[in-house]
Amino acid sequence: MSQRDGFASGFLVGTLVGGVVGGILGAVLASRREAQLAAEDEIGLSDGTIEGNKVTAKRRQMRAAANEGLEMETARRSLEDKIAQLNATIDDVRNQLGNVNGSSGQAVNPRSLSQDS
Repeated sequence: MSQRDGFASGFLVGTLVGGVVGGILGAVLASRREAQLAAEDEIGLSDGTIEGNKVTAKRRQMRAAANEGLEMETARRSLEDKIAQLNATIDDVRNQLGNVNGSSGQAVNPRSLSQDS
């Protein structure tokens, strides 16, 4: 019974310590990324006005939209290619099944059917 109590308390302590360490690490990495973006924005701006910051924000949005649009176009083309391949495969299977079922357009000899049975 004491092992179960030790496990539960260790689990809870580990969860709390992991949460705190993860939170601190996430905050540090996010602030570094924010500082890096701010430095890039300062290099690209000639003035430090509020309007300049708005322009920078719009540039970021335009870059993100352009990248997103390019990714969407690539995904759309890829899906269209896959659909075309599937349609071709379906047509091939239909033709093969049609030949197997006897609906290929060839005349069937009634004598051959009666001879087999």
